[in-house]
Amino acid sequence: MEMRPAHMARWSARHPWRAIVGWFVFVLLCLGAGIAAGSNPATTKDFWVGEAGHAESMATDGGLQRRPTEHILIRAKSGPLDTERAAAAARDLTARMDALSEVDSVAPPVRSTDGTALRVTVVMNGAELDAKKNVVPLLDRTAQVAAAHPDLIVEETGSPAISKGVNDQRGEDLALSERLSLPVTLVILLLVFGSVVMAGVPLLLALSSIAATMGLAMLASHLMPDPGVGTNMILLMGLAVGVDYTLFYLKREREERARADGRLGPEALVELAAATAGRAVVVSGLAVIVCTATLYLATDVIFSSLATGTILVVAVAVLSSLTVLPALLVKLGHRAERRIAKKAARRAKRGTPTPAKPAKAGKPENGRVFGTLMRPAQRHPAITLCVSVLVMLAVATPALGLKLIDPGKDTFSRSIPAMQVYDRLTAAFPELLAKHEVVARSTPDRGPEVRQALTELGRTAQTDPLFARTPEPVVRTSTDGRISVLELAVPYPAPSHEAIASLDHLRERYIAEDIGKLKGTDIAVSGDVARGQDYVHHERGKLPLVIGFLLLLTFVTTALAFRSVIVGLLGVVLNLLSAAAALGALVLVFQGTWAEGVLDFDSLGAIASRVPLFLFVLLFGLSMDYQVFVVSRIKEAMEHGMTARAAVVDGIDRSAKVVTSAALVMVTIFAAFVFLHLTEMKQMGFCLAVAVLLDAVVIRMMILPSALLLLGERAWRPLRRPRRGVPEAPSARPLRHVG
Repeated sequence: MEMRPAHMARWSARHPWRAIVGWFVFVLLCLGAGIAAGSNPATTKDFWVGEAGHAESMATDGGLQRRPTEHILIRAKSGPLDTERAAAAARDLTARMDALSEVDSVAPPVRSTDGTALRVTVVMNGAELDAKKNVVPLLDRTAQVAAAHPDLIVEETGSPAISKGVNDQRGEDLALSERLSLPVTLVILLLVFGSVVMAGVPLLLALSSIAATMGLAMLASHLMPDPGVGTNMILLMGLAVGVDYTLFYLKREREERARADGRLGPEALVELAAATAGRAVVVSGLAVIVCTATLYLATDVIFSSLATGTILVVAVAVLSSLTVLPALLVKLGHRAERRIAKKAARRAKRGTPTPAKPAKAGKPENGRVFGTLMRPAQRHPAITLCVSVLVMLAVATPALGLKLIDPGKDTFSRSIPAMQVYDRLTAAFPELLAKHEVVARSTPDRGPEVRQALTELGRTAQTDPLFARTPEPVVRTSTDGRISVLELAVPYPAPSHEAIASLDHLRERYIAEDIGKLKGTDIAVSGDVARGQDYVHHERGKLPLVIGFLLLLTFVTTALAFRSVIVGLLGVVLNLLSAAAALGALVLVFQGTWAEGVLDFDSLGAIASRVPLFLFVLLFGLSMDYQVFVVSRIKEAMEHGMTARAAVVDGIDRSAKVVTSAALVMVTIFAAFVFLHLTEMKQMGFCLAVAVLLDAVVIRMMILPSALLLLGERAWRPLRRPRRGVPEAPSARPLRHVG
């Protein structure tokens, strides 16, 4: 029975133009369908988790949900603030803002305690997540007021303005990462293939796969809302795996061409490559998809979006490598044949003898660097294994001190103008740094009692130095009297220890004393601090579940693919080792402050809560690329009659250059994210770049071969050895013989 990849490659080889045209029609259809359907963006309720999510659900049910709010700060350019001029600017601003349909209300001006600034608060219409698009007219009006009052500084900030600034910066950062990664990727491919045309093929397929996936992701968003991060993952993973899969296939086709030495036509060479590299690409793609699917267990809209984008782009990249890639290789192969034939005809016409072909080595040469890296495992496997594992464990040690944080607006880059204004605003009005929202739900007849209890709670909390002192606490109540909300200001940034301690005091002490005794009342706390803390706890709680399933699925996938329990267990252990080492390096660099100047970031004193889970899942998936490709070559050598030791040496030797080249492409793509502004993206890019580099060099070229050499035949006991006389290459019916 023929392998399905070989069957697909045969059809593409026989009908190259149909395959090529069909692929680009498929890409256009996917993109067109996605654009026609549009994207379904996530709403605020899609982000609700934990007690904070429950509180926001109750508040929304009563029409008391958080409203998008902007703050306009009015200051003097120099010297003390002129009260009359500032008041005139505030009246001008209020009139301009009231005329906007995006504005719900404008509050009276508030003077700072030190008298140096005036603040005008604007409440916007619409949903909280839509405000970053609707804030543009407000920013324009603020700029107009600033121009009309040149003796004052009038500037705007707030969550909508900050979100817009972050989005703009993210777009610029992604464009920068593309400008950095694409040229470097092209250079690496040129070094590997020595041909501009062949180097352009992986990039062409990767970019077309990304385009198709963009359309499919828009369609998928109608099943699972898009929080706006899926596009980043599609670009990241599409370029990485798209180039990798094409690279594996192209290298194998070149090997088969060298082995055939002109005796087989392009169609037969493509089919031979599909029977080996094609199968490895399919297994690798399935492994990445299975691993990534565990992100759905996190029950988080962001991780679900990342999983969907990754699964779609990997599936499309696999499809491209099995359909349009063989067709392109056939057309390029015929083009090369015609070029050779023309050169031979010109030599014959001139009477110049055809130069003799140089003798080809029995296996590819990897060069001195690769030979040096592989030599320790081949000569001293036990020592190499012990030393390599100890080094990886040493790198992983800092991960024991891992601290997690939910990066909020206080952690965004200060190069964003709205963040600079935010710092000046909170310096003048520290009570705006963070806010707790206590939501209580009861029956309408108990509404007055609940409101009184909330008022007493507000008074009690203000005696605590962790809370800001404000006028008499204000309790908002829904029209039906069922839902009441108390807002408490905290004069500390949301991620700070003081703000977190204020949340603990509120939940564990004050609510129990003032409201907890009220029967039939549902009480929950949300707000800036609660959102972040509940999200971190949610992610921390899901981490064991996701990693448990990840380990199980990785083991099952590897064991079934290679019919070896030992190889399956070894793959799990090695993936854990590389992930732990990458996490340790991440903690060492980003949790402290020593590397801030080197990598241009402001340390959060912790790691973004999404990074560890994202790292484990994505790294396990990417590691399967190299695991499948390397072990496939080893298993193939054993099926051809080699001993276990000889097969390991041969398989590593044949795959070392292509695995390292693929790893360099991935490292380049991920490392480009280190140059971005968002600290969370820097952490992700750094961690993945380190993980891939360690996995490709230390794991696949030192630890894996050392372990397999020491295990010998025991690692492959379930694998049946073929009968003698098995041909050296996988069976595939050649379509066309040349010469």
